[in-house]
Amino acid sequence: MAKPAVLFLCTGNSCRSQMAEAFLRKHAGDCFEVFSAGTEPKPINPLTYHVMAEVGEPLTGHRSKQVNELVGNIQFDYLITVCDEADKKCPIGLVKAGNRMHWFFEDPAAAMGDVETRLPKFREVRDLIDKRIQDWLTRAEN
Repeated sequence: MAKPAVLFLCTGNSCRSQMAEAFLRKHAGDCFEVFSAGTEPKPINPLTYHVMAEVGEPLTGHRSKQVNELVGNIQFDYLITVCDEADKKCPIGLVKAGNRMHWFFEDPAAAMGDVETRLPKFREVRDLIDKRIQDWLTRAEN
C-alpha cells in the first residue's frame, strides 16, 4: 500500500516549506511521502540551512523546486500551503489533493538586519513549524 503524499507549498521554497518537509520526514517519514515546492522558487536561504542544522536536520539533498515539477507526476493526498501568497496563487485545480490546508507562518526571510538580528526569526518560525507538524500528527493518530 502506497504511503500518503504530502506537498508543502510556499512562494520561494527557500525557508518555510523546506523546514516543514524536513520535520514531517523526521517525525513521520515512514508514514508519508513528503515533498516541498514553490510557486516562484528561490535558492534555499543560508539561514534556513543554519537553523535546521542547529536541530539536527541539515537539509542534505534538499533543493528548491517549482511546483510544476511535481504536478502531474504525483497524486497528493495533502496539500499544505505555508504562506498566504502560495495559498492565493495555487488554484484548486493546479495541484490535485484530497485534503488542502493552509498553515500561515511569517516569512523569516523578510526579517531585516544583520545575521544575528535575523536568526531569532528563523528559529521562531522553525520551532512553530515543528510544533504544528507534531500537533497535526497527534490529531491524526486520534
